[in-house]
Amino acid sequence: MTTPARTPPGLSSADAERRREADDILRRVREETDPQTGTIAHAAARGVGRHFWGSDADPQDRAAVWGTRVGRLGGLAAFLVLAVLLVLQMS
Repeated sequence: MTTPARTPPGLSSADAERRREADDILRRVREETDPQTGTIAHAAARGVGRHFWGSDADPQDRAAVWGTRVGRLGGLAAFLVLAVLLVLQMS
């Protein structure tokens, strides 16, 4: 999000208030009209990243965290290899 623009030194307090109000209105309109798919895709990407990074494992048990990471990344690698082999087999 952008920071509101500074009020130029020559504006009165009423002008400054109107400018702040206009900036607030423009910010709300921008938030309401942003495509929601970007927000959903960003949340999904964060979730996938947390999953593969093993953030659900016990942070005190470093072996469990690294084991979770290695296992999940190994599973992803195996899936990709099998998918490529399937595509090659079908062509």
